[in-house]
Amino acid sequence: MKKFIKYTVLGLMACASSSCLDLSPQDQLSGDDLWSKPGDYESFANIFYDWIPDFGTIYDNLHADKRSDLVRDKGGINVFAAGTNAVPQGDGDYTGAYSNIRRCNLLLENAEGYANKAEISQYIGEAYFFRAWNYFALMQKFGDVIVVDHTVDVDDALMTAKRDDRSKVADFILDDLRKATEYLKPTSELDEGRVGVEGAYAFMARVALFEGTWQKFRNNTERGKALCGIAADAADEVIRSGKFELFAPATLGDSAQKYMFILEDVPCNPAGIQKSANKEYIIKRCFDPTLKTVGRNITTEVLANAQYVSSKLADMYLCSDGLPIEKSPLFKGYETVKSEWQNRDNRMRYTLMRPGDMFWDASAAKSRIDWSGSDEERARAKYTGFIPNWGSGYFPQKWATERSLGTDDKNASYDWPALRYAEVLLTYAEAVYERDDKISDEDLNKSLNLVRRRVNKNMPALTNAFANSNGLDMRTEIRRERTIEFFQEGFRIDDLRRWKTAEKEMPGNFTGIRHTGEWKTRWAKPSMPTDADGHLIVESGRVWAERNYLHPLPIDQLQLNPNLGQNPGW
Repeated sequence: MKKFIKYTVLGLMACASSSCLDLSPQDQLSGDDLWSKPGDYESFANIFYDWIPDFGTIYDNLHADKRSDLVRDKGGINVFAAGTNAVPQGDGDYTGAYSNIRRCNLLLENAEGYANKAEISQYIGEAYFFRAWNYFALMQKFGDVIVVDHTVDVDDALMTAKRDDRSKVADFILDDLRKATEYLKPTSELDEGRVGVEGAYAFMARVALFEGTWQKFRNNTERGKALCGIAADAADEVIRSGKFELFAPATLGDSAQKYMFILEDVPCNPAGIQKSANKEYIIKRCFDPTLKTVGRNITTEVLANAQYVSSKLADMYLCSDGLPIEKSPLFKGYETVKSEWQNRDNRMRYTLMRPGDMFWDASAAKSRIDWSGSDEERARAKYTGFIPNWGSGYFPQKWATERSLGTDDKNASYDWPALRYAEVLLTYAEAVYERDDKISDEDLNKSLNLVRRRVNKNMPALTNAFANSNGLDMRTEIRRERTIEFFQEGFRIDDLRRWKTAEKEMPGNFTGIRHTGEWKTRWAKPSMPTDADGHLIVESGRVWAERNYLHPLPIDQLQLNPNLGQNPGW
């Protein structure tokens, strides 16, 4: 059995009274033989893994779907989704990233004098990888940022430097990831949770696709296509390695994807499958029922409670014939509470809460017994014949466990997929298309169609002939797959920003179910108005300005270094 990565906690202070390029106190390890043996580098590198995102992405952070057009919190308006956020006094993402970058630079600088580089190769690779990880976070949020490749003192010229252009930042990130691939070991040789060489290639694909499409859709076509080529090649490197695969055990059938997200090493699914069967997660934040539980009430958060899903997402799911609802003869319309759910992509019923279905939760009294569907187990369901009459009428079930967590709903222990194989496949498809302005059926079949048909075995493959004969736009279909597949994993708002479609998708109303037909008796008097199509208007008045494509730099850093300059429009 592979060891579970040990996370250590070493004190780090966010900078407040000095520029974030200068961190104090100095990070150090104890003892007179600091940096003298491999264990020193391993201990120092272990803290890097606390920087991998976790289930906070479901709740709210820079990448959360609550800041997009797909999810709304029942608690009220999210200023980032509404387009009304202001310039902050400070910003933990900014200060935190530079704190992390300094740590990576410390390891790399000390590694230069280490005699036997092979002994610490993995940790050097991790330093390059996580430096790239943090710079990508900065670039996504702020665009231009200062590139720092060494530890700096208070008199370093970088302390008052102007920001580097995002193209230089992107090239620096990709160069770090290339270096990481030279040092990192294959994932299969590492402790559970450590980043391997395949992870570096997979992340390289993510970075290059993001920046490639950002540039392409802002009229820098040549650079954009070149970066998309890098993304396609990096994704293909992972595909050709053969080390990862989509999680699709036959015993779970169409529900395979649902149970992948709540997979634990305790009874948690109908087939008794454990985490070791999941070969899809390439980079993950690991949790364990004994060593480290999630520490959040995820099931309570998502299951018919705090999160309202938009009708836009519901309408994106294809019909089982592979056609959008506006084109498919199989679409049954909205006249009953169940009709729009018929003949749809199976991901719809296993990601969202389908009316009429049964749902269990994490409480001892309302959880599954053995997934047998026995009368006793059915009698324990929290929702029997679920019919929502609040919120948007659409609710998620993704990330909601069905097993009892006893008296503490925070004790789930499934892993967070920071980067999974499905992303590599869809990145490959999109990168090839945006590089060439076309994609072959062969490339679709080795990538996108594998994801689409994981739980839709009878759905027609997306091919050029299928798209042409049905009047489908290939780019739209590639983007649809990405939106459906990665719902609630922290991609949507970043995708809208890089595609430069946020100005179209974000403004206007956040809408729910179409209040018509049977809904008028099931939900007689909703407190919300309806739009021209009869959709409930859950929230109105969202806006999106050009400035919202980037976040503002915090006031405190601008005061410390006026040469940083503020982002346009702020």
